Amino acid sequence: MTPFKAQGALTESIYLASTSPRRAEILRAVGWPFELVNGSVDETRFPDEEAVTYVRRLAQAKCEAAAETLEAGLVLGADTTVVVDKEVMGQPRDDEDARRMLRLLSGKWHEVLTGVALVRVGSGADYLVGHESSRVRFSEMTDQEVEWYVATGETRGKAGAYGIQGAASLFIKEIAGDYLNIVGLPVRLVYELSKRV
Repeated sequence: MTPFKAQGALTESIYLASTSPRRAEILRAVGWPFELVNGSVDETRFPDEEAVTYVRRLAQAKCEAAAETLEAGLVLGADTTVVVDKEVMGQPRDDEDARRMLRLLSGKWHEVLTGVALVRVGSGADYLVGHESSRVRFSEMTDQEVEWYVATGETRGKAGAYGIQGAASLFIKEIAGDYLNIVGLPVRLVYELSKRV
C-alpha cells in the first residue's frame, strides 16, 4: 500500500486498536497504512459519566491496551457513541434494543461523539486524546421501516443501532459536522493529533 503523504506527516504506519471495519475502511480510503492490534477493554459506562468523558476514556483505554503489547510504533484508539434526549447509546444488546434505539432517533436530531487517542510506544510521551462531535437528524420512521432496517442486520455492532454509510442513509434527513466521525473515525482529527505526536 502506498501511504498518503501530506507534508511528510503520514508516511508512518499506525497500529489501529479497533475491531471496527468502518475505521479500517476510512484509513484505507485515505491511504493511511495501518495494522490491526487488539485493544479490547471493558466498555461499561460509569454511573453518571458524561458522554464526552466516556468516549475519551475508552479511546485512551483501547490505546493503552494495545500499546502494552508493542515495543514501538504509533497506536490509535477510538470509540464512538450516540446521544439523544440525554441518553447515551452504545451498541444495541439485541434486535429489540435496536428497535428501541431507532424509535428514539426517529424524527429527531442526535449527537455522534467519537473519542480518539494516540501514543508513540516507547517514547515516554503522554497520550494525546481528543474528540469530535457531529449532529444527525433522522426522518420519521414508521414501525414497518424500523422492522425492515433491523432485519437488514445492519444495526448490530453499531452505536445508536445504525450505520449512516449503509441502508440507514434512507432515513437521514440532515447532518451537521464531520461525516466520517458519524461513520466512526474523524480522520481529520486523527491527522491533526498525529502531527503533534
